[in-house]
Amino acid sequence: MAIERQRVKEQDKIQRRTNFEPVESNLTEEQVKLEASRCLNCKNPRCVQGCPVNIKIPQFIQAIKDGNLNKAGEIIRETSMLPSVCGRVCPQERQCEGNCVLGIKGDPVSIGALERFVGDNTKAEMPEIKPSGKKVAVIGSGCAGMTAACDLRKEGHEVEVFEALHELGGVLRYGIPPFRLPRVVLDREIENLKAMGVKFHTNVIVGKSVTLSQLKEDGFDAIFISSGAGLPKMLNIKGENLNGVFSANEFLTRVNLMHAGQPDSPTPLRVGKKAAIFGGGNVAMDAARTAVRVGFDEVYIIYRRTEKELPARLEEIRHAKEEGIVFKFLYSPKEILGENGYVKAVELEVMELGEPDESGRQRPVSTGKTEIMELDTVIVALGTGPNPIIQRSALEEGLEIITDKRGYISVDADTRCTNIDCVYAGGDVAPVGESNAINAMGAGKKAAKAINEKLL
Repeated sequence: MAIERQRVKEQDKIQRRTNFEPVESNLTEEQVKLEASRCLNCKNPRCVQGCPVNIKIPQFIQAIKDGNLNKAGEIIRETSMLPSVCGRVCPQERQCEGNCVLGIKGDPVSIGALERFVGDNTKAEMPEIKPSGKKVAVIGSGCAGMTAACDLRKEGHEVEVFEALHELGGVLRYGIPPFRLPRVVLDREIENLKAMGVKFHTNVIVGKSVTLSQLKEDGFDAIFISSGAGLPKMLNIKGENLNGVFSANEFLTRVNLMHAGQPDSPTPLRVGKKAAIFGGGNVAMDAARTAVRVGFDEVYIIYRRTEKELPARLEEIRHAKEEGIVFKFLYSPKEILGENGYVKAVELEVMELGEPDESGRQRPVSTGKTEIMELDTVIVALGTGPNPIIQRSALEEGLEIITDKRGYISVDADTRCTNIDCVYAGGDVAPVGESNAINAMGAGKKAAKAINEKLL
């Protein structure tokens, strides 16, 4: 308790508005030693219970204390092959760090920063793999898909990953900006999987390029669907079809994957002066902070509740404020106004908080008052749903994949098995709990375990 929590160095808040370089750097070696020394090595490690993939947190921190960084890397990679990714994008404050005993009366151990340092400064050891004679298809190369592919490959199965886009990484690539997750980090983690013998196929849309039945005919003994949730949820209000209205999914994909923010891009982005992002989650923060960097003069986050109810990570909210993004609370879009086919303004309803809804948060209720806000760009960050291509294609082949009323694939919570034998699903296409990177990884691990038990 006498040692203060160590803080990473951050890029200057004015300078970072102009570039996509990482906002945060790693802790120094001296800071890592100090931070590791704060760990109490609890007999009942609540931090491990808070981690969806159950990384042996006290053990890897103890290895740091012992001066054995390579051992720390080995311990983490027993359960997670993506330490450099998770150390940057996981909501530690709600998971491992949120359960840290030190956090009861002070600051928890900076587990995420320690994990990131270890991931960045150690190499993954390639396991000895004995061929099982079995073959597994993984649909999607995001967190769930890569985690399942890794665990399945360790058991000796031939693993082939099918990615719909032209680059690998799923939402880690197209959704999370490089100032949060440097591409060199993501590429390194993917190369580790390739070195293990995992095969990747890009530009393959399962349900169009190839079907589930065709995969089975090609000799795959099991299939894991981790195609994500790429179907944006929109506002469904008047004016939403105007030029200048984007889903956050489209906006981030165009900038992160297609480099639309660059002047020489073949698909350039029309950058205006004032942009408003509707939503309060991490995607909204990513979209707002990206809008600043591509050149919008003023960027606003419009949220229908108060700051207390914002679901985004506290760190992302702080960074957004530091970068000049203005938050407008207790407002909800009523109509998008246009001129000559382009966004000109938005009519906002003034809200107040009423009785709690099913989530336990106070429900926003209209006061009957409205305000007009002039702007030229609207970015909708209200979440996404599953693309139904695979389900529709399977149905045409006589394979009905059972989904819930929202279109997500229904799975067993423990095995991630669908209603079709040897077909599993996980990640954002079949969420169990909060939708984030580490929970998707947890789903991939559970599915891989169940597939192994089925095939071996």
